[in-house]
Amino acid sequence: MAIRVFLLDDHPIVREGIRSLLESEPDIEVVGEAGTAAEAMTRVPLARPDVAILDVRLDDSSGVEVCRDLRSTMPELACLMLTSFADDEALFASVMAGASGYVLKQIKGGDLIANVRRVARGESLLDPKVVARVIERITNPPTNDPGYESLSAQERRILDLIAEGQTNRQIAERMFLAEHTVKNYTTTLLRKLKMNNRTEAAIYATKLRAEGPGAETP
Repeated sequence: MAIRVFLLDDHPIVREGIRSLLESEPDIEVVGEAGTAAEAMTRVPLARPDVAILDVRLDDSSGVEVCRDLRSTMPELACLMLTSFADDEALFASVMAGASGYVLKQIKGGDLIANVRRVARGESLLDPKVVARVIERITNPPTNDPGYESLSAQERRILDLIAEGQTNRQIAERMFLAEHTVKNYTTTLLRKLKMNNRTEAAIYATKLRAEGPGAETP
């Protein structure tokens, strides 16, 4: 049976190019496409693809968030993240979202086709060392504070960025999330830490950094 592929990219010409490339292969069928995250969330469940090729950066959200949301209801779906440039934060977010691969748009056509086939077979294109670093960040928080340990990996990352003075919009762009998603994460982490505002959270996070394993001793 043909590998069923769905395309998400906010540039029609990019979608057209990828569709043309993939459909030149007898064992691959493009079963749908979308230009926004909202369209993808509606169309992908109906199309039932084996592989979703998702642009990391979108106007209304991000492919990373789409990957996370789709795989929560379609765990068998293999997501291949497509981006214009390498970014460690996007790569980390992609691993957290359950993506099977992360490739640059500069990839050669033959390599993209091969990668689609690989993830469709259940293989991962992610470097094991990268996955190991993600697991390390999740399982080894810098403190034994019970409030901090109750935070999810995403909430901890957002707390770090709040400490850097980032706004919700800036955090959303940095982590490839929708701004309202960041706002929800922030509300939740403040509740878990029993804090009233971002300023308290920023002071708390700064103190954690100072007391962490890498802190300098006087």
